[in-house]
Amino acid sequence: MSDTHRRDGFVPVEDYAVLGDGRTVALLATDGSVDWWPLPTLDSPPVLSRLLDPDGGGRLTLAPSTDYEVTRRYLDDTNVVEAAYTTTTGVVRVTAALNVGSAGRLPWTELAQRIDILSGFVDMEWAFIPGDRFGRANPWVTQRDGSPFVTIEDQTLGLVLDGLSPAVTTPHGISGHARLSEGTRALLAVVATDSEPLFIPTAAAIQSRLDGTIQSWRRWTGLLSGGGPWTAAVRRSALALKTLLAEQSGAIAAAATTSLPERVGGSKNWDYRYAWVRDSSFTLDALINLGLHEEVHGAVSWLLGAIGANGGDLHVFYTLDGAVANYEATLDIPGWRHSRPVRSGNSASGQTQLGTYGDLFDTISRYCAEGHVIDPGTGRMLADLADRCCDQWRTRDSGIWELKAREHYTISKIGCWVALDRAVTLAEARQIPDLHVERWRAGTEEIRDWVNTHCWSDAKSAYALYAGTDDLDAAVLLAGRTGFERGPRLATSIDAITGELGRGPLLYRYSGMDQEEGAFVACSFWMVEALVHTGQTGRARQLMDDTVALANDVGLLSEQIDPETGAFLGNTPQGLSHLALINAAFALQRTGEHFSSSQLEWTPQ
Repeated sequence: MSDTHRRDGFVPVEDYAVLGDGRTVALLATDGSVDWWPLPTLDSPPVLSRLLDPDGGGRLTLAPSTDYEVTRRYLDDTNVVEAAYTTTTGVVRVTAALNVGSAGRLPWTELAQRIDILSGFVDMEWAFIPGDRFGRANPWVTQRDGSPFVTIEDQTLGLVLDGLSPAVTTPHGISGHARLSEGTRALLAVVATDSEPLFIPTAAAIQSRLDGTIQSWRRWTGLLSGGGPWTAAVRRSALALKTLLAEQSGAIAAAATTSLPERVGGSKNWDYRYAWVRDSSFTLDALINLGLHEEVHGAVSWLLGAIGANGGDLHVFYTLDGAVANYEATLDIPGWRHSRPVRSGNSASGQTQLGTYGDLFDTISRYCAEGHVIDPGTGRMLADLADRCCDQWRTRDSGIWELKAREHYTISKIGCWVALDRAVTLAEARQIPDLHVERWRAGTEEIRDWVNTHCWSDAKSAYALYAGTDDLDAAVLLAGRTGFERGPRLATSIDAITGELGRGPLLYRYSGMDQEEGAFVACSFWMVEALVHTGQTGRARQLMDDTVALANDVGLLSEQIDPETGAFLGNTPQGLSHLALINAAFALQRTGEHFSSSQLEWTPQ
């Protein structure tokens, strides 16, 4: 491998592994380049964004200077990446992490890469070329007491080098090279702060924290429960989700990136660094299944706090600190493989999506089913939202897929049914006021009758995308998960969706999307759950195996996959893809059926 691995400066989306520290993430390619690193938080402008702008975005590179072969993995039960590079003269191992402290997140951000020469000698080269943070600033490199520092807006970054000096410093970057021999250990690290003094740790302290970070991840994964035959994939998915978790607030971002396209050269390029209410039910189910009680409470508290802080109104998604997202800008940069526009921010929060009522109430219902208690103020807010759902369920909306055309989307009506069904359950459990419980109960029957009358396609023997069409929507597979339908209508819908939207183990979101985008990974795992709920566990197991096998070499999944090539599309890693994997695995595990020994482990390809 060499620079020819890149095409116009880009690598495939599936080439990336993710590092995380509970505050931000970094995407690391197989050629040793950190191509994405927002600072100080995951949803901040990036200091490194070669992912979207190969020339001006910035990068941190570390690799042999000659041709090499590379293999990589996550160290077991961690988000620490280990890559082994083999050259004609020797073998080098690079271990990379976003370090954490002894008691959790560090007061600063610390990206560490440890270099160990395992045999022979290897000529290594490295460079830190800071980017312009989406055109917001002009980075500047200076020397202080012989050490290089970078200033970008309010960000101050320092390099800590051990065994790689001397460095060549220019006003816009820092680089160096070194011939390292067997037994040598070296270090390349970047530390950063935002609007505060920068603490420069010693190389030895960073090395020690790297070891501590490995142990910290393993202590956390030691808390995880189950997963059955797909335990390895479930654990990797849990670790991927942990990189998307904003530990300070409890919010979980939908993905780590912005503007990776759903089709190369296409315009469906969105900023997913927000927390969707849509994902909350999947999140709670996954966290409960995994036994992560602290994260369960944190996620619910964040969601309810965000709703309450914004007047009790239910928005489609929120920023990671709980505000209403109301900003979107188009950036003048190339985009991944020249797919434009590139967006910072997301303006879809103001859409009407009735399904969010169901997402919220299913989340709270799952939380309370674990024995937790809703406080009186939250109970009153939820009862008010249930009344609003009763008032609004007959209106048109943009649906789960945030479409411009407002219709009576089937999955939105099912979401309203879920909201009122769970509201009744919560009222009967005395978790929320029951003054209007009979209204909610009557609403569930009205919605069920309306959906079965208006949203059923006789031509397809399936639930339709929306009332009055024969187009199909893979999201209606969630009718099984929510309990709306687990009988013949779901069974025939499964067959119709498989026939029209399926390509191998993958599914397109709804009719016509095969001409516009890749297949949506989460839909395959929703199909697994739907098959389980209709008693088709054999088909479900096979589909689970086939879909899990589509993950990249370190077990990550993006939003979408090209069924023809297996190439990743859309933002990565995608939280919903990994949430759906976890929940499908536990749904299969709960069937209690015997699994063959060949299914007991999964290893990234």
